[in-house]
Amino acid sequence: MKKIFVLSFISVGYFLNAQNISNSPYATYGIGDVKYDNTIETSSMGGISTAYISDFTGNFNFANPANNANFELTSIKLEASNENNYFKTDYNSTKSTKHSTYLSNIALAFPLSPKLKMGLSYQPYSSKSYEILHPITTTDASGNVTVIGANRFKGSGTLNTAQIALGYKVNEKFAVGARANYYFGNLYDLNELAYTNAELINGYETKNSVHNFNFTLGASYQNLNTSTDRKLTIGATTTFGNTSNMTTNYVNSTYFYDSSGTVKNNESIIDQKNTSSKNLLPLQASVGVGYGEENKWFLSVQGDYKKGESIAYFGNTLDLQDSYRISAGGWYLPNYNNFRSYFSRIVYRYGAFYEKGNLQLAGQNINKFGVSAGVLLPFKTSSITRMSGLELGLEVGKRGTLKNNLINQNYINLKVGFNFADRWFRKNLYN
Repeated sequence: MKKIFVLSFISVGYFLNAQNISNSPYATYGIGDVKYDNTIETSSMGGISTAYISDFTGNFNFANPANNANFELTSIKLEASNENNYFKTDYNSTKSTKHSTYLSNIALAFPLSPKLKMGLSYQPYSSKSYEILHPITTTDASGNVTVIGANRFKGSGTLNTAQIALGYKVNEKFAVGARANYYFGNLYDLNELAYTNAELINGYETKNSVHNFNFTLGASYQNLNTSTDRKLTIGATTTFGNTSNMTTNYVNSTYFYDSSGTVKNNESIIDQKNTSSKNLLPLQASVGVGYGEENKWFLSVQGDYKKGESIAYFGNTLDLQDSYRISAGGWYLPNYNNFRSYFSRIVYRYGAFYEKGNLQLAGQNINKFGVSAGVLLPFKTSSITRMSGLELGLEVGKRGTLKNNLINQNYINLKVGFNFADRWFRKNLYN
């Protein structure tokens, strides 16, 4: 049984690695469309996680591995996302939509001892999937406009991350944790220039091959007032340590496509070079504070900071600025002991966030904000100490601007997943 489970876990991971995820035209820049956190639990609460210690024994926190003092069961999570993006720009009054459904997270977590907890997860970190065709025109003396060619921009590829996290409970109030993150994948960008009176296409292709490690350290403090069941939580994390390089290969060449339109023929290399970068995933830090009532409700506010990074892009270095994110959210459980009303046993989640983006175009910051909500629908056999169920999440938001002919992106993201938590893989003490 265990062997079958491990093989299934690996095969699901292979499928996740092979996914093609559609995203925003802003993914043209940098390492693509970065997924802030793909877990339903976190995204449904606006992204709060740094000061979030689950009251339930079957939820493992990967964002801050110190926040797993209450985790006691073996947990398996499988989650999928459906992204719906709606784009608009004042340039030629253009509108467009893109939809994508993909496996967004698989995770396995279990306690090694009453104080030491461990988790493994695998999810997409960022992706590129865009194609922009810009016509090249000329205007004669009479004002007639003629299309003489086209400039095509195309990108593809996905970066995935595999994580292993450990959390240790030092005492009843204080805990620490660490997470190792491995990022891997290939990102492709292609810029092609073609004129109607020319036989050959001039193409400039960039391939970024990523195999990168970094590490996250976390700490948390929680004080529970046993007379009121009210609790105060404070958490902090720091992510650092680029231990590997990103290798970038540039090829500037001329060619034409065969009848299928996909295979290059008669390719002639004009210029080709390789470079490497160590600043792919720079310093990140997060701090949060939360307050709530045991097994009843919780509310948290969180601030995140990410240092600007540099990435090779079409032969040049693209410098991205420092960014930050402010999140607020929490959950509410009406009355888990009310077995006459199923809705009283549902965990309701809510949140909102604002993110100052690291990208600036035409003098405009590409910022993002959104609101979110979600529920944990417990299975019939679930109890307060074995919280398993169906998880649903919704996030609605906006990114970008219409100013200076830029693109406004509205989106609706739907998430669905299962959390199976129980005392699995343990030997019975008595027959």
